[in-house]
Amino acid sequence: MGTQPKLTRFKQNVLSKYQIYNSIFMTLPFNTISKTGVLLPLFHETCEKGFKNGDDPTTIVQTFFKKYQARRNEESQINLLFRFIQYIERQVVLFDAIEDAAFPVVNNMDGIGTLRSLKESVVSDNKLDTLRTYLEEFKVRIVLTAHPTQFYPGEVLGIITDLSKAIKTNNLLEINDLLAQLGKTPFFKHEKPTPYDEAVSLIWYLENVYYQSFGAIFDYIQENIFDGQPVQNDIINIGFWPGGDRDGNPFVTPETTLKVANRLKQTIIKNYYRDIRTLKRRLTFKGVEEHVLDLESKLLQMTDNPNDNTLTANAFIKALKTIRDSLVTNHQSLYVSLVNSLINKVHLFGFHFANLDIRQDSRAHAKVFNAMVDKLIESGSSIFPSNYQELPEKEQVKVLSEIKGHVDVSLFEDDEVLKTLKTIQAIKTIQQTNGEKAANRYIISNNQTTLNVMQLYAMLKLVAFEDDLTVDIGPLFETIEDLENAPAVMEELYTNPNYAAHLKKRGNKQTIMLGFSDGTKDGGYLMANWGIFKAKERLTEVSRKYDVTVIFFDGRGGPPARGGGKTHQFYASLGPTIEDKEVQLTIQGQTISSNFGTLDSSQYNLEQLISSGIHNRLHETNSGMSKDNTAVMDDLAQISYNTYTNFKAHPMFVPYLERMSTLKYYAKTNIGSRPSKRGKSSKLVFEDLRAIPFVGSWSQLKQNVPGFFGVGTALKHYEDNNEFDKVKQLYNESSFFKTLIENSMMSLSKSFFDLTKYMAEDSEFGDFWTIIFEEYKTTKRLILKLTDYTELMEEEPAGKASIAIRESIVLPLLTIQQYALKRIQTLQKETNPDKAQLDVFEKLVTRSLFGNINASRNSA
Repeated sequence: MGTQPKLTRFKQNVLSKYQIYNSIFMTLPFNTISKTGVLLPLFHETCEKGFKNGDDPTTIVQTFFKKYQARRNEESQINLLFRFIQYIERQVVLFDAIEDAAFPVVNNMDGIGTLRSLKESVVSDNKLDTLRTYLEEFKVRIVLTAHPTQFYPGEVLGIITDLSKAIKTNNLLEINDLLAQLGKTPFFKHEKPTPYDEAVSLIWYLENVYYQSFGAIFDYIQENIFDGQPVQNDIINIGFWPGGDRDGNPFVTPETTLKVANRLKQTIIKNYYRDIRTLKRRLTFKGVEEHVLDLESKLLQMTDNPNDNTLTANAFIKALKTIRDSLVTNHQSLYVSLVNSLINKVHLFGFHFANLDIRQDSRAHAKVFNAMVDKLIESGSSIFPSNYQELPEKEQVKVLSEIKGHVDVSLFEDDEVLKTLKTIQAIKTIQQTNGEKAANRYIISNNQTTLNVMQLYAMLKLVAFEDDLTVDIGPLFETIEDLENAPAVMEELYTNPNYAAHLKKRGNKQTIMLGFSDGTKDGGYLMANWGIFKAKERLTEVSRKYDVTVIFFDGRGGPPARGGGKTHQFYASLGPTIEDKEVQLTIQGQTISSNFGTLDSSQYNLEQLISSGIHNRLHETNSGMSKDNTAVMDDLAQISYNTYTNFKAHPMFVPYLERMSTLKYYAKTNIGSRPSKRGKSSKLVFEDLRAIPFVGSWSQLKQNVPGFFGVGTALKHYEDNNEFDKVKQLYNESSFFKTLIENSMMSLSKSFFDLTKYMAEDSEFGDFWTIIFEEYKTTKRLILKLTDYTELMEEEPAGKASIAIRESIVLPLLTIQQYALKRIQTLQKETNPDKAQLDVFEKLVTRSLFGNINASRNSA
């Protein structure tokens, strides 16, 4: 019997199971109000019918109470709405758990893009040697960030994991108990997490998921592609930001950074210790057992004190190889694969587990740097010339590239200066205790000039690294303008003899980070993506000119509007004009749990990333974009950029977000340690907006503006000029443009304008709402015309079905949220608004944020 279509597998293994388990869940009495489970389906039906009839959220809520709960007073009605929110949040969790359990069935674990499939196609093309050569230099790094785009506390993540296991085996009793536990477990955090809390909750994935899945992938590559021979390259590794990312987060201190590095080391040693205990039960042979016992006692000693250097990573590998040799020579290679597997894990994770990145904004660095220089000059130090601050920028760069000397941190009293300089010292300490890979990269966000890079270069050398700088500096270019200037900045660095010498020591590799989220916020969807594509081409060209291998590190969020969407397709679509020796990208929030949260999904998606990078090399079918297509893409991006820029400049843009969306409620959710905006002003300024609340607020309104605005107008320009065939040609010939359009389709699929249609009548915001709706309609119509589809996401029925169920689950939640926002607006117009009532409705809005964002999991 052949494999059934993906949509059928989805319906059988996800949809029908959800309906069964949800009906059990609805009957569980987990709180004081017993009727919630009975009333929620009626409320859901009222919402669906109401929107079909063109009713607004307020009317829908009032209709429901009038029809089913006429005797309830207002307080009791509000209580019921809070209960609904609690139920819906947990329905989302149930759906997550069922999707996780069905993952290997719905997604073919040996299908296209997996290592099994890759190996088969390579063997049949006689290209196994090409693949081996490639795997000796290609790397994938997923970098976990603490950006708060998901709201599950640790306890809930644990329940999801257990629930998935129980669902896989259809263990009804256990499912029943876990659903009851879920009902009683609070989702809401009363206090913001600290950066260390964020690190600990992400280390859970390292310990329980990646340790296994990364190991399994590496074992497969070694055994099946390299025929058991050692592989020098580590191929896959994990980057880590919590505890190191200081950009806009005053709560990340040097102490936090050290504490997180310590926890990472402790966790990996704990995992090795568990594996050694397993080996001990198997390797009970003479001449082997004593070596295993010796490793066990050393690792045990280090779990209590990670800084105890009884054992180094190299000594550990050496001891394991001795054990392996003995098994091969004296014991018929019994259990040798278990030992190999552990050697591979030590090769991958060392004693650092993940590569901890440090990140800070260039403006914060410049302040600290200038304060440091002034203090040194004032104290009579000869490190900087006394007229340094008066020198032109080019001269300053020259001084910094030739800098010598050592700075004593105790000279400084200023808190920000101390924090930055002590963080640099912390990098050195971590390298000494956990190995160089543990912390050897420093990202400068908002990098605009060569001077930004050289200020950090000088600080690193003066504070901790003098003649041996074992840290890579990665400038992050974010805005459209910075992306355009990036190649010139890099050329200045490559032609600076001292910086070039530093790069040579680092293997002539230069990491450059490119930020999608702020690019989209700044320039709109098409321009951000195209701006990054072109910047990558030009940066590849300038790097190759100076014999430097550029490593692009993509700051991509979950939803397409933040650079997410179908990630592996995106990488496979980049042609030969873009350097592709490594794929590095940030993974955050719901993307971690949905794409890399289980053994199955993390293995599947990592394999997809590995093969997407290799795809271009093996198939050389993608020869880049033709001149004609490039011209069309340029034009589309420019029209879209102008459209989006004009929209952003609309006098109602910021007031609309501030008063009609959930933007200001993000700060009240206690989901991340980082403040939700950059500046200190009480007035909302567009530049201070962080990308996550910005994109999130549009998503809560179901108006996903950053994922489509400007696309429709750009396409319409070609339709109006009878040149639509040019865009069709671009779509058919460029997989890059095709991927962009498919991701934009996902944003459109998640839009639901009936929810906010009532705003069209608003005297203040009606015209602004209509602008958004018209652009949505134009974009949808023309994307369907471009793709020859009759409906959005037609080519992806299973993904479309998953989105449809999730959107259906949260429909009542969105209705409650809009109802509460409307009540707040009405109250605020009163001369003397009732403070207690305002508080209640604001709480309703904040609470409704959670389930809605968590349900957007497959925007990743």
